[in-house]
Amino acid sequence: MATNQQVIQDIKRVIGLIRTDIHDLSQAEKNQMVQDTIEHFNHYVSPGWLKYRKSVSSDSDSGAVLEWQDEGSYCYGLNGEKFIDCLGGFGIYTCGHRNPEILDVVKAQLDHQALHSQELLDPLRGYLAKAMADITPGDLQYCFFTNGGAEAVEMALKLARIATGGRWVISTVGAFHGKTMGAVSMGGKGTYRTPYLPMIQQVQHVEYGVAEDVEKAIRNLQAVGEKVAAVILEPIQGEAGIIVPPEGYLQRVREICDETGVALIFDEIQTGMGRTGTMWRCQAEGVTPDIMTYGKAFGGGILPITGIICKPKMWVQELIDNPWLLGSPTFGGNPVCCSAALATIQYMLEHDVPGQCRDKGAILKAGLEQLAAKYPNIIQAVRGVGLMLAVEFHTSDLGYACARGLFARKVLTAGTLVNAKTIRFEPAAVISEQDIQDVLSRMDEALAEIQA
Repeated sequence: MATNQQVIQDIKRVIGLIRTDIHDLSQAEKNQMVQDTIEHFNHYVSPGWLKYRKSVSSDSDSGAVLEWQDEGSYCYGLNGEKFIDCLGGFGIYTCGHRNPEILDVVKAQLDHQALHSQELLDPLRGYLAKAMADITPGDLQYCFFTNGGAEAVEMALKLARIATGGRWVISTVGAFHGKTMGAVSMGGKGTYRTPYLPMIQQVQHVEYGVAEDVEKAIRNLQAVGEKVAAVILEPIQGEAGIIVPPEGYLQRVREICDETGVALIFDEIQTGMGRTGTMWRCQAEGVTPDIMTYGKAFGGGILPITGIICKPKMWVQELIDNPWLLGSPTFGGNPVCCSAALATIQYMLEHDVPGQCRDKGAILKAGLEQLAAKYPNIIQAVRGVGLMLAVEFHTSDLGYACARGLFARKVLTAGTLVNAKTIRFEPAAVISEQDIQDVLSRMDEALAEIQA
């Protein structure tokens, strides 16, 4: 245990680095930061982290790449490495890195208030809730703001139980909804679930994209006297490898839920906020859920904020009598994060971010499909909508080799969290067409190197 004075001196040095322009940092200071970061991750974060991130942790002349600056569609390493960001924080940076229009609003908010008292009324929460009701489909109306995607899913599951009185939830194989206990119980991958078994009970998983399986699961449970609270779906499965369901799937599940009296939850944390070419993916299918979660790009790539929005019928009297029964996150819906979300919505509407995702996604997908045709022994499939795309390789090793080759050529991407058989492309909507062509040409080089 260090003395208080040692801690103060250590932190002063770090704050000094934060306050120093990157061009004024000496090479010795940068080298020390690299060394410190490796040591700190190994001793104070997780001994396995650098090994897990091996594709991006040691492939530069200066050793590990430390991200230190970002803007637009680029990430910059401490030693001047410039990456075209095609990972996008798995969907965070739809509006780009440090979008100046959003950042200016956040700075203005910080000039007069950051967090709230927890007792007085905070106006930005109300303004943001109304804006969400205005931009979401159908009669979605009541909002509850949270901090992370898994937390939003937890609130959606609790709301479904309170509103319906049911306990069973139908989820899908391959689903990813987060890693808190309730959210990971909904998850459809054994990798995440097995270490924590037994999990929350009364969850049944069915095949994704097969509406008949959803109906059979509900009706069988109801036939034996069980009450089903909800069906939870990603309109496009993200972590599973960008799995787009058959046309009409979401509509049929909506009909099944209506027929059986079950709430429908759409997890739009990754698919929403313009990423797939419409503000919400469910809009493309003409379907409105009873509860919808959102997050990722919702804070404009500046601040973390997530939440749920639901139909009025879901906000039952029990919640009206006790507004905090659903949850009471200390930082949920705080003023500075609400300011970021409000600025993000304005930016997306003024600059037609969904349209940009649609059009630029079509260009990127066409290029990826051409590479798939050129390297059929390496690439198995190209999937996705808008700027939520995936390339599936014949093996995980091939996918990893491609991701590594892209990183060496200053393109940032990643495989799914547990393997690299499928790597995702989720660049910012502000990415230029020239950058898209550069990504494709660099990927061509990486694939040629693998094939050689």
